[in-house]
Amino acid sequence: MNPTLSLACDLIARDSTTPADAGCQELMIERLARAGFTIERMRFADVDNFWARRGSDGPLLCFAGHTDVVPTGPLDAWHSAPFTPTIRDGHLFGRGAADMKASLAAFITAIEDFVAAHPDHRGSIALLITSDEEGIATHGTRQVVETLAARNERIDWCVVGEPTSAKTFGDTVKNGRRGSLSGKLVVKGIQGHIAYPHLARNPVHLLAPALAELAAVRWDDGNADFPPTSWQVSNLHAGTGATNIIPGTAELMFNFRFSTEHSADSLKERVHAILDRHGLDYDLDWTLSGNPFLARTGRLIEAVSAAIEATTGQRPALNTTGGTSDGRFIKDICPEVIEFGPLNATIHKLNECVAVDDVARLSEVYRRTLVALLAD
Repeated sequence: MNPTLSLACDLIARDSTTPADAGCQELMIERLARAGFTIERMRFADVDNFWARRGSDGPLLCFAGHTDVVPTGPLDAWHSAPFTPTIRDGHLFGRGAADMKASLAAFITAIEDFVAAHPDHRGSIALLITSDEEGIATHGTRQVVETLAARNERIDWCVVGEPTSAKTFGDTVKNGRRGSLSGKLVVKGIQGHIAYPHLARNPVHLLAPALAELAAVRWDDGNADFPPTSWQVSNLHAGTGATNIIPGTAELMFNFRFSTEHSADSLKERVHAILDRHGLDYDLDWTLSGNPFLARTGRLIEAVSAAIEATTGQRPALNTTGGTSDGRFIKDICPEVIEFGPLNATIHKLNECVAVDDVARLSEVYRRTLVALLAD
């Protein structure tokens, strides 16, 4: 079995449902230590993380990823046990196969091959690995980056192993991500008997015109690097469940995925202005998951793109679509953060899988990237 595929199987066999790590990191650490890395385990609360580095000089190329996976969903809907890596029809099946244990395995084998061929490489190689990416992302990469920043450690280039390929392996590199801003709105009314509406104030009726306006707003037109900012309702709730009670409050949860055309503060100001114009009595709590980031050009983008082209024969497209990633934290200490990994068609789904051939090719892309940036 290909060594990258073998390691991917070993990682998938560990039930690392977030925030558990289940020994995945120790498996990686053991191999990195043999390759000459200095290992720093960073456990915050119930989350395992590690920072590994080989070399002390610059430039520093970092590979970043997560060992935790999302829950499996109903086990009887899987064609094979989610934590029993299974190869069939040219694919490796198992929870985390694509997101992102194939990438983790490819990190390790690419580094091992590179170090064997270039033991005195220039600069440094690092790995930043967490088990808190699929969860609340409080004690993982965010806290590791804060620790590194406090001691003035900086990264020159970072490759996050998120599954970015859309239709064919290597067709897409993410060179940035949109920001994510969530809000929980509580509109206050007066509860009462539904037969006596003059003695109550229905918060759903009060909210409706403002909600219609918010849904109709075109927040911006995006730009050359980002699609237009999106505002979406994720939950709407009011009432006790009884048919004869006017509710006292209405709760609305929503989320912005926003481009560099806006800041979190500018979006907050526009939402408050709409709510205030409609005369609502409300409370609104905000949660900023991350600001947008973008790497337009640079040596890392060129190195990864050239490595993909040499491995697959196609030049990848750059885009910033999709959800958030830990790149939103790493960008605070790294000017050039990109993401590249296998196909994302089955991530978070039942019967998650990755093409067997793509696992070895992923390692080759990472190895060629190392050669381009750090070969002596």
